Amino acid sequence: MASVPIERPAAKVLRPKYLVFGAIALMLVYVLYHTEHFLIDPADPQWPHYHEIGRWLLPHGLIGALALTLMFMQFSTRLRTRFTWLHRTCGRIYVVAVCIVAPMGAYISYLDLPVGYTYSFVVASMAFAFLWAFATLTAFYFIRTRRMEQHRQWMTRSLCMALIFLEVRVIGGITGWENTPATDEVVVWVCVALGYPVADIALQIQALLLARDKLPKSA
Repeated sequence: MASVPIERPAAKVLRPKYLVFGAIALMLVYVLYHTEHFLIDPADPQWPHYHEIGRWLLPHGLIGALALTLMFMQFSTRLRTRFTWLHRTCGRIYVVAVCIVAPMGAYISYLDLPVGYTYSFVVASMAFAFLWAFATLTAFYFIRTRRMEQHRQWMTRSLCMALIFLEVRVIGGITGWENTPATDEVVVWVCVALGYPVADIALQIQALLLARDKLPKSA
């Protein structure tokens, strides 16, 4: 009598999404500890300047933190499938938050001119604000017209643009370029220029992984 092979459950593999979000969490912790500590340290040299623009900086920081939190929630499969109403509500709030915080960030970069930043840095901040808001509003348009795949693609681009806030500070902190406005400006330009291409690379990798998983497995 021929023996019947016993199928064993496949070992669980850590999904790439969780690795990416773990790396983002580490970036966030680093930024809060290294870059944003001046918020609670009046002895920091930057305190007088940021105290002057605090009425813009505080709401910008709070709304930006809300936008980042809601962005991560939008990529939760469990939230999207089990709590659809919450997913939609958070999505709408995210769109509004981006439309507020993006232009506000560009204006704050203009207020940073007295501390050594240039108009090129202001233009880079404006480009970042426009591309982030454009990706977010495009994603919102596609979900309103029930085109799910295009919505997912543009939300991925929105995520990559949102992460520029962390990327610039991590790169500047690790390299020490944050102490020089000229090099800090270059970092911003490079991150803005790579936002959409990096998102498209991530989408292509995801498509390849999904295609590989659909291939028939050998016995």
